[in-house]
Amino acid sequence: MKIEKLEQELREILLEMISWEAKIDALLEQVHPSYKLSAKNLLRYLLLRSKDLRKYHGTLSDLGVSSLRSAEGYVYSNLYNVVRNLNLIQNNPIEIQPNIEIVGYTGSIKLIRDHSNSLFREQEQEQFTNIMVTLPDEAAHDKELLREMVINGMNIARINLSHGDQNIWMKMVQFLREIETETGRNIKIYMDLSGPKIRTGQINMEARKGKVKHSINVKKGERVTLIFDDPSARKIKQGKKGQNQKRIPVSLNAVILDAQEGDLILFDDGMIKTRVVHKKKEYLELEILECYKTKLGSHKGINLPDTRLNLPALTAKDKVDLSFVCEHADIVGYSYVRTAADVNHLYEELAQRNAEGIGVIFKIENRESFENLPEILLAGMQRDKIGVMIARGDLAAEIGFERLAEVQNEILWICEAAHIPVVWATQVLENLAKTGIPTRAEISDAAVAAHAECVMLNKGPKIVEAIRVLNDILTRMEGHKFKKKNELRALRVAQLHIDRFREKT
Repeated sequence: MKIEKLEQELREILLEMISWEAKIDALLEQVHPSYKLSAKNLLRYLLLRSKDLRKYHGTLSDLGVSSLRSAEGYVYSNLYNVVRNLNLIQNNPIEIQPNIEIVGYTGSIKLIRDHSNSLFREQEQEQFTNIMVTLPDEAAHDKELLREMVINGMNIARINLSHGDQNIWMKMVQFLREIETETGRNIKIYMDLSGPKIRTGQINMEARKGKVKHSINVKKGERVTLIFDDPSARKIKQGKKGQNQKRIPVSLNAVILDAQEGDLILFDDGMIKTRVVHKKKEYLELEILECYKTKLGSHKGINLPDTRLNLPALTAKDKVDLSFVCEHADIVGYSYVRTAADVNHLYEELAQRNAEGIGVIFKIENRESFENLPEILLAGMQRDKIGVMIARGDLAAEIGFERLAEVQNEILWICEAAHIPVVWATQVLENLAKTGIPTRAEISDAAVAAHAECVMLNKGPKIVEAIRVLNDILTRMEGHKFKKKNELRALRVAQLHIDRFREKT
């Protein structure tokens, strides 16, 4: 591409960005002061990424001009300097001198580090990336295990409120606060709200000789029926030869009420893939499209990537648990957040409990939350101390495993543009934590996780060794890189929100 054409096209993008400033200011009236610049940068980034920028990189590199590939955190400053340098090369004065608020490269790094430190830590540590660990049940009665976890690098303890009760959680909290005092190390306590549980109900399949099985056999091509989890319907009788009466109870009626014919429904982390072929008021008939397991059991997870469920992100249980969280935790994890309205709902509940200082992490675990991520972030910026968790388990099931690497990168980019810290979660060093022996792939995954501000390990018998290894990997990787460069093809999620922005203004 000729330099004249390159400068002209990039200047047009810059002028469009400048023309949006008044509209951007109007949209950000409710944003917390510490996030004003970050919110502006996020909207500028969405505008930039709604365009395909790949055609510019080669010429910019040949000219020795700063690339657009690593500009997530300082969009306007980077683009302005590229246009200015292209004009300088041509001995042309740059006519664009806008009086708008900007953040540069150094300022962008400071903002994301400040926001991360505000959420995750109160004192400097060996490496910038934090280590979060899900506490095992033993942590309620084994203080020495917790101490070993802290000494080896855990600085955020995760308590999953889907398991246990307040007595168990309180014992964990007490041990952690004692260890803080004894070691002089600051430990943040993160508690995950359960959210609505979308699972198969209790399956009681009548088998031979009066026995009852809690699973059903499944195979590709056959049909099964999804029913309300009514106790009277749980006992499933095998039909006559040639008849298929396999019925699967579902824990939430909204699945049957809201799913439509043609929607995909996935079971057991996507291992069983079905499509709705017939919808009735009280049941759904499903055709099995793919089967990577031969049995479907009770209490297995369900994902609905095509369905908008009319469910509150905060359940009645979550509201009870939230009072305990606000009293004892430093950070709350918001499960099943999907929209800006969900964010506002949580903030209303926190305000009622006078929980102004608690941090909030938005868990991105389904297609809807990913597609609404910019809106979730902008709504989240009404308060200080926020972050995002890439919940890769449910997310992979919803969007497809083949898209996970792409989508997790997009989440990292968007959050970097907003200067929001990210938690990299699900199956990190899982084999090591369970068996004591890591796979090559999970070591590489842990190294990539250094792009995030926090990495989460799940529980396992060898969790202390997993913490030690992760701590070592993160310390080494931080000497090599901070974030990364990318090709910058147009992002669908960016275009979606730019279109919405234009509608609003």
